[in-house]
Amino acid sequence: MTQPTVIRRLPDTHGSAVLRTALSLAAAGVPVLSLRRGKVPFGNCPACAGNACGGRPNMKTAGPCRCPGVCHGWAAATTDPAVIASPAWASAWRRAVCVGYHPGGAGLTVVDLDNADAITWARTALPATRTVPTTRGEHWIYQGVMTSRNGVRPGVDIKSSMAYARYLGPGTGTMAVLPDAVRALAVKAPAPVRPAPSAVTVPARVGGGECPHRTPAYLARGIAMAEQRITEARSAVHATVYRTFLAVLSTHGRCGCLTDTHMTRLFTAAQAKGESPRHCADAWTNARTTLGL
Repeated sequence: MTQPTVIRRLPDTHGSAVLRTALSLAAAGVPVLSLRRGKVPFGNCPACAGNACGGRPNMKTAGPCRCPGVCHGWAAATTDPAVIASPAWASAWRRAVCVGYHPGGAGLTVVDLDNADAITWARTALPATRTVPTTRGEHWIYQGVMTSRNGVRPGVDIKSSMAYARYLGPGTGTMAVLPDAVRALAVKAPAPVRPAPSAVTVPARVGGGECPHRTPAYLARGIAMAEQRITEARSAVHATVYRTFLAVLSTHGRCGCLTDTHMTRLFTAAQAKGESPRHCADAWTNARTTLGL
């Protein structure tokens, strides 16, 4: 896409001036939306309150907003002058403090540098491009689209696809093509490889009476179910491990049927979810204490 036409910055305290800026940007191929106080988009329109139209609360809908109001952040951004100047959008423009735009929809990527340290880093790490002063830092604008991601490094956000940025003026300098150095910032580092579970010594035989379970299959099934519960935990792993140990001990802890092999299986499952040997031992001890074993 060609670079947007240079547009004189207009004061964003007057609704008609904000609207004129929005229409000028739209004519240059830049999808726009209105931003209210706090530099955030307006909420759901009455026709789509509670995201009844299918939009998501986090404003990350997969395509352009088709509702009559300005309701879904970047997805509401448009270049259609009939929509921008429509009565449905009029109230939002009157209350808007500035114009926002969807960089990805304009074929652009904004590197948002939020402080002086971030600017210093960019001047040594990134190729020069068009820059726009912000309240605390600068926007560096490149030609090209990529995945948006916040916090790629201290004070640095990337706004491109599925994101919005403030329009703060045309900026200065020649816009460069989006470099690989910027694209690389949005690539998440691979998850660390967890070390193999450590060997543990488990005081399993907490009881001494006759086993009432009749058949080894009952115990084997209980241990397998406990392993599965730990393995399938998606959150609150600490609590899940403790509750699982508590359940196993409440059923099998007062007789002599639990062996080191059984509990090592449970400790191994817990360590595979990120628990340390010490956390496993503490959870086991706490469960025994709770049950008075």
